[in-house]
Amino acid sequence: MSTATLERPIAAAGRRTLSPGVAFAGAALAFASLYLAAGAPTPLLVLFQREWGFAPWVLTVAFAAYAFGLLASLVVAGSLSDHVGRRPVLIGALAVELAAMLMFVFAPGIGWVIAARIVQGVATGAASSAFTAALVELAPPAHKRLGGILGAVAPAGGLGLGALLTGAAVQFTHEANLIVFTSLAVVMALGTLTAALSAETVTRTPGGLAALRPRVSVPRAARADFLAHAPAHLASWMLAGLFMGLSPIILRDVFHHSSGLLGGATAFVPPATAATAAYLLSRYPARGVVRYGTLGVLIGTAVVLLGIGTGTLPLLWVGGLIGGAGFGSTFSGALRAVGPLAEAHQRAGLFAAVFLVAYLSFGVPAIVAGQLVAPLGLLSTVMWYGAAIILAALAALAAQSRLAR
Repeated sequence: MSTATLERPIAAAGRRTLSPGVAFAGAALAFASLYLAAGAPTPLLVLFQREWGFAPWVLTVAFAAYAFGLLASLVVAGSLSDHVGRRPVLIGALAVELAAMLMFVFAPGIGWVIAARIVQGVATGAASSAFTAALVELAPPAHKRLGGILGAVAPAGGLGLGALLTGAAVQFTHEANLIVFTSLAVVMALGTLTAALSAETVTRTPGGLAALRPRVSVPRAARADFLAHAPAHLASWMLAGLFMGLSPIILRDVFHHSSGLLGGATAFVPPATAATAAYLLSRYPARGVVRYGTLGVLIGTAVVLLGIGTGTLPLLWVGGLIGGAGFGSTFSGALRAVGPLAEAHQRAGLFAAVFLVAYLSFGVPAIVAGQLVAPLGLLSTVMWYGAAIILAALAALAAQSRLAR
């Protein structure tokens, strides 16, 4: 958070603003809705493939395009709101997200869907750090900790809820794409209005253009923890990519289920348990949380592979529960571990480095897996993918052991 942050929101002269409680609730809902929208396409991708007839690898590109758009935007604009204010960044990002929702509504083919995912990622990346700061700044004095917790929990919870609700729309309606993204467009419009009517929480400072230069750096004091946690991020975000990007075709081709609700519920499990674990373990020592979370990712992945290999769907869900809890523990614990090791002016670059590892792990392996489905087959590809997660988790446990010593 910027040193320019004030103790209370700043009301511009002559402009009516929402009450602090309403502004805080609106910011929390708008932030969660960004990630709800990010999870929404997962159950629809299989329907798009059936309708438009593209190859499986294109499906994984459509999934991962979001991660690359988000990453580019986060690295470039992550600290912009510290200089120009939270409101302009949030209003602009939510307006771009609204445009992405309309692109989904009117998409005539998979190319438009991929473009919409990129635009969606750009909007989410630009808004994420501003929303995370604004939630703490807008929170009533007695609930500052709640603001920080919501900033950590909303992304994972929103991803899971978006997949679940879209799955229900696929199952029970014939116009799921229209219903889901029209509804989200309305939500984004309301979020934009809420941001416009909320009070500003920081004063403008020089350096807005300079803030647009990509900044990815790891301070010397944080390097040991960052390097020890990097393979844990690789393992946990690859597992998230498996469920959010590949689970629809796994359910269809391995378990022979085409239910939209089942697909949405399966994608919902890991991020939902990740959000829950991040909340419940927020009071425990960060390094220990990362270590046990990594172990959870390893065990959960092994159970997932056993379920897929034996055709036992409940094992896939159990593995998702265990691995999802590990994912949430690992990521939230790693952020808490490295944050205090950097000076205030170094944190934006440090968190950009963390997210660089995380979102590359989320997107690149899924694209590689999509390319391998045709020559290796889906089952073999998923088994190799899972083996890579387990190897990364083992490397992470070894690195964390060295760090502890």
